Amino acid sequence: MEKNIYDLVIVGAGISGSCIARELSKLDIKIAILDKENDVSCGSSKANSGIVHAGYDPLPGTLMARLNVEGSALMKKYSKVLDFSYKEIGSLVLSFDENGNQKINELLERGRVNGVKNLSVLSKKEVLELEPNISDQVECALFAPSAAIISPYQATWAFTESAVINGVEFFRNTMLHSIKKENDIFYLDTSRGILKTKFLVNASGLDAGHISSMAGAKKYLILQRRGEYSLLDSSVSSLVNHVLFQTPTALGKGILVTKTVDNNILIGPSADDLSGSDLYSTETTALKQREIMEKARISVPDIPVRALINSFSGIRAIALDLEGKPVNDFIIEEDEKVKGFINVGGICSPGLSSAPAIALYVREILEKAGLKAKEKGNFIEERKGIPELKSASIDARMEMIKKDSRFAQIICRCEMISEGEIVRAIHSPVGARDLDGVKRRCRAGMGRCQGGFCSPRVTEILSRELQIPMVEVTKKGGVSYILDSKTRESVADIGGSL
Repeated sequence: MEKNIYDLVIVGAGISGSCIARELSKLDIKIAILDKENDVSCGSSKANSGIVHAGYDPLPGTLMARLNVEGSALMKKYSKVLDFSYKEIGSLVLSFDENGNQKINELLERGRVNGVKNLSVLSKKEVLELEPNISDQVECALFAPSAAIISPYQATWAFTESAVINGVEFFRNTMLHSIKKENDIFYLDTSRGILKTKFLVNASGLDAGHISSMAGAKKYLILQRRGEYSLLDSSVSSLVNHVLFQTPTALGKGILVTKTVDNNILIGPSADDLSGSDLYSTETTALKQREIMEKARISVPDIPVRALINSFSGIRAIALDLEGKPVNDFIIEEDEKVKGFINVGGICSPGLSSAPAIALYVREILEKAGLKAKEKGNFIEERKGIPELKSASIDARMEMIKKDSRFAQIICRCEMISEGEIVRAIHSPVGARDLDGVKRRCRAGMGRCQGGFCSPRVTEILSRELQIPMVEVTKKGGVSYILDSKTRESVADIGGSL
């Protein structure tokens, strides 16, 4: 028998991979999760709407429908166990004409078949009582009280961290070059050398089709669909109270307007299929930003654009067959030819909502495929996040400062983030290694000035805590360096003086 072999390797540290890692860490087996990026949640998981959907949209009988409803309930439970923000604010699908009214009734029936509880259709009067800022052209709305909002990157970090606390090894910046299977063992040629494993889970998001082909498994394509968003400052958080959808189209759930867990207002996304040189592009455009605002005003006419603080985009992974036709469901299965290889592909919306249930489903598949292991007796169920100074009571703040004086040093003024929180983010079990990693964990740089004030200080703290020169600190890993050289050295190089 081979030595130094993993029972399971998971490719991809997005929300699906992290949930799978956490679920399987309950077993007494050796597990690794690897990602090509510098951090968790650097693909589709970091830039989506953060909506935990109720489950009325997927077609009945699909994996999407089953896992959405199951996952939504589990996400609520895990938010408490793993200490990440979750707010059950409910959603409204708004109708503005007869076609919309018909679609609302279809979604109502579909949701009931899928097992979504407490769905109802509200009249115009009832909708306007709940949401006074929406258009008075609204005719009715589908109300789903179980819909919720989370921070997708904080949830991904929490699940991965729980997995690591329970013994899973996390490999960052690890490219997978090739896969070979011999004598029931997968040999993964990676940028950190050969990794050997009995079972391999492909949860690589946008790369899932490529990884599947690399293993000699099922061939399918991943269409990259980019969605742009606009983000408004928390000063206008009272604009809406629920997640507001328009009736869905073939390209998705349409333009939404929602409050985030951090009390910003999020608007979007657009839907643009990428090809050629646009692949993996997350640039935003003035044209799409105007389009988003125009469509959003159908729902909320008076959007305060003066409060716009950022725009960003994310890419969704849409599974296609080899003829280019949409699969219209998640691909979650052990491959028919390559035994022990589990595909978790095409995890587009409602993938975030479904992720905890996807993990349970993958565990079932692995056990049927021959993964035999007993439950750990020392599994650590709970995980604690970073104490938040901003939301703490005065007494709690004083106690935090008493234990660690760095909590008294405010680094990000917009969000009132302390040095203590940033240091905790860097030294947590799955710690931040760059500016974006700090931002995702504790929101330093996410406020009105978007890091204009705090980025130099965060760079300095990263340099100090990671014990690296400041010129090696990056925005998001790779070669995204914040600084080039010392100012005085640069001036001296060109013969100047200070």
